[in-house]
Amino acid sequence: MSSDYDAADFVDGDFPPKPGGSAAAAAGAGLNRAPTRAEVDARVGEAQQKIAELKRAQEELERERASLEETRRRQIEFQTGREEVISQIVRAVGLLQEAEVAARRDAEQMAKSLGDLQHALDKVQATRADNWTRENFNAELTRGLTAVEAARMEWNSARQKFALLSGNLPGALANPAPPPPRDLFADRSFWDWCKLGLALNGPLVVVALLAFAIVMAVLTGRR
Repeated sequence: MSSDYDAADFVDGDFPPKPGGSAAAAAGAGLNRAPTRAEVDARVGEAQQKIAELKRAQEELERERASLEETRRRQIEFQTGREEVISQIVRAVGLLQEAEVAARRDAEQMAKSLGDLQHALDKVQATRADNWTRENFNAELTRGLTAVEAARMEWNSARQKFALLSGNLPGALANPAPPPPRDLFADRSFWDWCKLGLALNGPLVVVALLAFAIVMAVLTGRR
């Protein structure tokens, strides 16, 4: 018996081996094998890299979202502020227009009252008791009282129109009311009253003296 091993002795001629049969078996054995340490490390590195990329993408999206939210906030602020400012300015323009018309009307009334008061003041100041004589005393006194009363009426009318004349406004506009007109009969001495009485009764004394003289002449003639 020969001791040499011949592989051809175990080959069946009716069933020849399939081409590539050994390679397929080797491939099947490779799919079922456990991953090596190197392969696991490689896959871990790939996963970490993907996670880092996802984190960067998330951060980028977060920054973009924050930027968009800030833009939206500014747009809302602009729209709200624009509408608010327009409403306020329109209202302010209307109020100022009304105030301007009222101020012009008040200014016209004030100018008229100022002219009337100045005219009344000039009349009162032009009336001076020290210029009166015995002959024109009654007439000048009547004229002076008339001027004073007219000035008082102008003053009361102006005070009703303008509150600042009564001191009803605070601050610089609240001017105190001027003192009342000076009484022509106040602060007079005894001799002034004597002169005034003589001026008032002088015509009566003259008439009485004349009447007495006539009566005496008549009586004397009859004797």
